[in-house]
Amino acid sequence: MSESVLIVEDEASLAELLAAYLQKEQLSSHTIGRGDEVLSWLKSHQPQVIIMDLMLPGQDGLSLTQQIRTFSEVPIIITTAKVAEIDRLLGLETGADDYVCKPYSPRELVARVKVQLRRHSGINQHNNEDIKLNPDQLSVRYGEKKIQLTTVEFNMLQALYQAKARVLSRDQLMNRAYSDYRIISDRTIDSHIKKIRKKLKKLDDREFIQSVYGLGYQYIG
Repeated sequence: MSESVLIVEDEASLAELLAAYLQKEQLSSHTIGRGDEVLSWLKSHQPQVIIMDLMLPGQDGLSLTQQIRTFSEVPIIITTAKVAEIDRLLGLETGADDYVCKPYSPRELVARVKVQLRRHSGINQHNNEDIKLNPDQLSVRYGEKKIQLTTVEFNMLQALYQAKARVLSRDQLMNRAYSDYRIISDRTIDSHIKKIRKKLKKLDDREFIQSVYGLGYQYIG
């Protein structure tokens, strides 16, 4: 079993629980309880995913994520009890790939870890081929199948696709989809995503776009 997940969490009982859930999925882990010990550990180790708590002794998770991004693209999932929207967006802009608010389900967090592993390893459970976007035709091709999108739908899908599994908020999707920066409700964004998902189902049965509760959407391929 390879050492695939780094758990950066100062609550020992929670870290142990996460490690147990990861082990059930044949994923090994290493736990660090202080922020100021992470960078030195990463100099000699290469985890496939990092679960990063925000509030840590020694050094906080946001500044750590920022520093890690200067030398590594390892997927980082931030966990925290701070639920203010500004904290969520700041975490993602700093370079996090996903964001989970405490208290959370360890089972759900492990599922998110597996999504990041699949996405960043380039391995797809259904097919090694990814979709191909054609901006000139506003079309999406997958193998021999092809679908047509509206301009707004294409802009949203392209933004998610180019984000490489990172979560985009509804505001970010709105700004990418509408060039005139009009004000659109969250419900309208959700409606567009629903239509995109329905069209993508014609290409393949798997989920291409995942909802991230309280934050937005991410392309998982």
